[in-house]
Amino acid sequence: MKIGFTNNRINRALTRLTLIIASTAIIVWFLPHNESQRIRYDIGKPWMYGSFIAKFDFPIYKTDEAIKLEQDSLMESFQPYYRYDTQVEQQQIEHLRQDLAANSHPISHDLEAAVIKRLHRLYATGIMGMAEYQDMARDSATTIRLVNEKEAVPLEVGQVYSTMSAYEQLLADERLADQKSTLQKLNLNEYIEPNLIYDKDRSQAELNDLLSGISPASGMVLTGQKIIDRGEIVDDYDYRVLSSFEREMQRRSSDSTEITSTIMGQLLFVIILISLFSTYLALFRKDYFAKPRNILMLYVMVTLFPVLVSFMMTHNVFSVYILPLVMAPIFVRVFLDSRTAFATHVTMVIICAAAVKYQYEFIIVQIVGGMVAIYSLRELSRRAQVFRTALLVTLSSCVVYFALQLMQDSDFTDLDHSMYSYFIVNGVFLLLAYPLMYLIEKTFGFISDVTLIELSDTNKGLLRELSEVAPGTFQHSITVANLAAEIANKIGAKSLLVRTGALYHDIGKKDDPVFFTENQSGVNPHSEISCRESARIIISHVTKGVKEAERANLPAFIKDFILTHHGKGITKYFYIKYKNEHPDEDVDIQEFAYPGPNPFTREQAILMMADTVEAASRSLPEYTEDSICDLVNRLIDQQVADGFFKECPITFRDIAQAKLVLIERLKAIYHTRIQYPELKK
Repeated sequence: MKIGFTNNRINRALTRLTLIIASTAIIVWFLPHNESQRIRYDIGKPWMYGSFIAKFDFPIYKTDEAIKLEQDSLMESFQPYYRYDTQVEQQQIEHLRQDLAANSHPISHDLEAAVIKRLHRLYATGIMGMAEYQDMARDSATTIRLVNEKEAVPLEVGQVYSTMSAYEQLLADERLADQKSTLQKLNLNEYIEPNLIYDKDRSQAELNDLLSGISPASGMVLTGQKIIDRGEIVDDYDYRVLSSFEREMQRRSSDSTEITSTIMGQLLFVIILISLFSTYLALFRKDYFAKPRNILMLYVMVTLFPVLVSFMMTHNVFSVYILPLVMAPIFVRVFLDSRTAFATHVTMVIICAAAVKYQYEFIIVQIVGGMVAIYSLRELSRRAQVFRTALLVTLSSCVVYFALQLMQDSDFTDLDHSMYSYFIVNGVFLLLAYPLMYLIEKTFGFISDVTLIELSDTNKGLLRELSEVAPGTFQHSITVANLAAEIANKIGAKSLLVRTGALYHDIGKKDDPVFFTENQSGVNPHSEISCRESARIIISHVTKGVKEAERANLPAFIKDFILTHHGKGITKYFYIKYKNEHPDEDVDIQEFAYPGPNPFTREQAILMMADTVEAASRSLPEYTEDSICDLVNRLIDQQVADGFFKECPITFRDIAQAKLVLIERLKAIYHTRIQYPELKK
């Protein structure tokens, strides 16, 4: 016995250690490792930390806007390179000569020579493409550099032609004016092509040289120099210096030593928090370790959301405030308890804070939202509850963030309003908690109140069949369910769970309903069979009930209620009757015993008490307060004496409360009515 107990302790310790190591490894793997110090600072806001002294020399980097302005200024003065393509002129003039020779109405040699001479002058000046020319000609001072052999000569764009202006210039020549109509018929625009070609390689190289000359920094901060002190207002210069420090820290963090130091710090940080969470479970929720799926769900919640936050921060995907972290405490509260939900949420949020930049603000907002969610959603049975919780979480997040802003800046006009849109999106995502509840149930083996309400519907499934085939058993089950639920409410057990289990506890009776007294109408088939056979039929309603539950794919807890509502008790009526009829025979009591097991939860113990008392109360010869009290106390005391409740965590106080509830309810059910007098004539 001692060895088995020791093995259980070792197994539990190994389980906790494995969960701690696995969760820590996954979280640290995804945490950002080479980010700079996560400190908050905004222009016009006070510096919330201590005196900030530079630990090393670093440059004061220019802002992106300043660098962009310098680049734009250089671009305006930049002169792109172009080169002559002499082949264009030769090809087009040769093309013109061939077309003129093939023309059925040739022009004179003088006119042809004049046109070719004019084209030569246009090509000698330079012709650019129309679109390219228009883009550059918007500024009349734009200059290009024309590459001629080894020289690059500056040339204003206005001194060259576009394809359109070259054609117009050709027709505007005074010496060709009297032949304008003839020239128009020749379509001379077909022989005008750009011969100034953009030199991309040389232009890009020149541009890169110019841009590389822009310095990314505009000053230096020396080691030991004070940057800012607590309470000072962050101005534009301070903001640039702090940003430069973060940028330099990020550059330096690529060093392997820095990365190793960061990972070691994160590892120690996460181990401490996960260990504290495991210690809470070991001290106050030991029973959770007996259910692997329950404990797995807790560690998945603590691990999953920090991983998502780290991913969003590493890849700069949206804002972490749209992530509904309060889903975790909602699930834990609905399926487990509120204290564990709060411990889970606090642990998860503090770990997430290691990945975000504004830690103080993030922790406050998320913890407030989690507390509101835990308080407002004690149980989930209607869709409207999720909507109300999402609304309250959104409002509370907005209010607490507004309060933090007021504490930092009293000027309403300077408050940041972008965060409130993230809180609204977060509230919308929180509505997904309702459909995700089904996924959590199936994955980790939980039962939500929504599922219990669906199972309690007497108008469908096995309960409807039971009401049609065995109405007496059905009415008995409803009465037992109501009694058990009231007891559960009185002692703080799960009333909806025990009520649902009570509705199904006798479902096995629907196969042979006439063998059970509540369904008989004057004829008792047990009078014609042996006591052993009668006991076998009565006992079989437990095994048949389990088979019916499996056939209907009911949850495991329903089968547990069916198996334990008689425990390992015996069918006393037939056992005693058989003993009386066979006084000299050594009777095997197991032939008259239920298969069990005995109840191992408070709810199963409540069902056993309510079922036994309700069934026995139907056989009372008279219903008085004394007879009901005697019946209830005698039956339940006998169950305690027989050891039915040794394996479940029910207390003597709970049993005493259950007795009082049963007595009061049975007195109300079987109350004596007054006899109405007759009117004398």
